[in-house]
Amino acid sequence: MPVGAMLGTQVLISVAVLSLSVLMPAVARDLKIDPKLVGAFTAVTYAVASAIALASAGPISRLGAVRVCQFAMIFAALGLALNAAATLAATIVAVILIGVAQGPINPASAHILTQRVPRAWYSLVFSVKQTGVPLGFAAAGILLPLLLPMIGWRGASLVAAVMLAAGVVVLELLRARLDATVTPAGPSPGIWASVRYVLAHPEMRVLGWSALLFVVAQHTFTFFLVTYLYEHCRLNIAEAGFLLFLAQIGGTAQRLVLGALGDRFPRMMLLGWTGVGIAAGAIATGLISATMPYWLIGLIVFTYGTVVISWNGVSIAEFARLAPAGQVAAVAAVQTALAFSGAVLGPPLFGLVAALAGYRSAFFLVAACVLAAAIWQITTSSRLRHAR
Repeated sequence: MPVGAMLGTQVLISVAVLSLSVLMPAVARDLKIDPKLVGAFTAVTYAVASAIALASAGPISRLGAVRVCQFAMIFAALGLALNAAATLAATIVAVILIGVAQGPINPASAHILTQRVPRAWYSLVFSVKQTGVPLGFAAAGILLPLLLPMIGWRGASLVAAVMLAAGVVVLELLRARLDATVTPAGPSPGIWASVRYVLAHPEMRVLGWSALLFVVAQHTFTFFLVTYLYEHCRLNIAEAGFLLFLAQIGGTAQRLVLGALGDRFPRMMLLGWTGVGIAAGAIATGLISATMPYWLIGLIVFTYGTVVISWNGVSIAEFARLAPAGQVAAVAAVQTALAFSGAVLGPPLFGLVAALAGYRSAFFLVAACVLAAAIWQITTSSRLRHAR
């Protein structure tokens, strides 16, 4: 039940996060803005989410993790409803509210799940919970384009808002059991003390900065794919959204596989080799051309999506394992903030490079950054294992 509750929460928040990106070609047409602004909107969402994540440990210990998740879902629903106003100002406020919603979910989930899950199962259970991200993105990728011709992008935003509101009600039915049985967190050491602790730790430091670069790849793929395929490959929104859906489903399955492997093999080494696969996928995606058949474009997108989406549960599990007793939420908050920083920096830089030098150069730059992080993790893991 706790895993299901946190999984469902993650699914709904992820629907909200991806909604604007999936609908961006239609939104941009009505608001008379450049579709590539999706990168800037994504940066705003994740900048807010990063700051909220850092500050979330205190509210989680005072209010309860489930109550914090409920507030997050309310903010996401308000953002989606406001977006339906169809003005640029409303859209900007909407992405801020969705960022507020996104921030505390990982720390709150880590606080709940680490109290109930044996350490030997951390990778698998956190990966199950993190499948909520690709499942939510897949739902947004398939549902919202289907709603688009029937009720327009405003109506699609309102449908997503109603889904979030329903999620708040469901969590209320579970809140007493979940928050009452979770061992209280220790007193928060403070935001900057937690940041210093993570950045001084020999393993957490590598994992944290690598997560930032992995998120650059993950979010440039997820948030630009529909626009990339629409502009560069001349696919329509429904065709591009379907490929995004397939990639998210593949990533969901691979998260479970990687999670199971993470409980049997050194997690940092596993993440390093996953990064090598991500770099290869970014190169292949950058080589897609409009002359390729749809099935080949789909195969490349599916393969890249499967690997670039797969890693986050293993990373969070390793942070939870390394966290001091009673400080899982605080450490998870720093990991989340670092990861979300990649979503702040990556999409706008990707959009800028794509505008100046083309999408191919942007994907190749992503590949180079991720490969550097992958090599760092592989060499650090090997060195630490030999030192022990």
